[in-house]
Amino acid sequence: MERVDLNTLVPNRSPMNRMSRAVLALLSVNIAVFAAGLFVPGWHARILAAGAFWFPDNGNFGEWQAVSYMFLHADLGHIFFNMFALVSFGTILEREWGATRFLLFYFLCGIGAALIQLGVNWHEAGVLHERLVAAGLTPAAISSLLATGRGTLPADPAVKAALVDLYQIHVAPMVGASGAIYGLLVAFGFLHPNAKLALMFVPVPVAAKFFIPGLLALDLLSGVTGFSLFGAGVAHFAHLGGAAIGFLLMLLWRQRAAAAGPVQG
Repeated sequence: MERVDLNTLVPNRSPMNRMSRAVLALLSVNIAVFAAGLFVPGWHARILAAGAFWFPDNGNFGEWQAVSYMFLHADLGHIFFNMFALVSFGTILEREWGATRFLLFYFLCGIGAALIQLGVNWHEAGVLHERLVAAGLTPAAISSLLATGRGTLPADPAVKAALVDLYQIHVAPMVGASGAIYGLLVAFGFLHPNAKLALMFVPVPVAAKFFIPGLLALDLLSGVTGFSLFGAGVAHFAHLGGAAIGFLLMLLWRQRAAAAGPVQG
């Protein structure tokens, strides 16, 4: 049975020295961006408008946001759990892969997570828009309500709820490194399936091959049903998207390694 100690990877060194270079760089940038938005007056709104991943119909949308959104976080709890996982799992993976492969994997998972969540939102927005048009709202009236957030709401509660849901997609951007982090979790489970994980909200150590699929199953259930154990405003399909990209990359790399054959000494 394989056991991995995430806290004593390199003994007799300080926590900052134990961290690998790319992980330390990612951690530093995330903390710097969060601190700037928290402490510099007026910067929070500017950072959010420029760096969060907005729905394409929103005027704040920019293509670069599929990368920049990974360095923004909603609150202290959000950044703490993401950075805790980054340091815990990312350090091990970077030491095994090297910085270049680690960063490539991290950003591909994060970008893939953003695009998959965007695809889900785009489909949902199309369904909601069709429902509102069928209920008698004109496309112009819907566009005006989305642009301004003001107007005459329909009396039908179901139609009103559909309009609110569509508005939420339009004005609520995605932030956080969770999609990339879920990719790291999958990669760790792929390489160390029998490693015991003892996280603060799980009292008993559980093997990665059981813990990580269980976590993904909870995200899938929350994404499909709308009932979330993780709290409101969580982009569950971004989590699943990052995990899916990570799994596909691990399969691809394993196939390439197998095709290359053993290394001759």
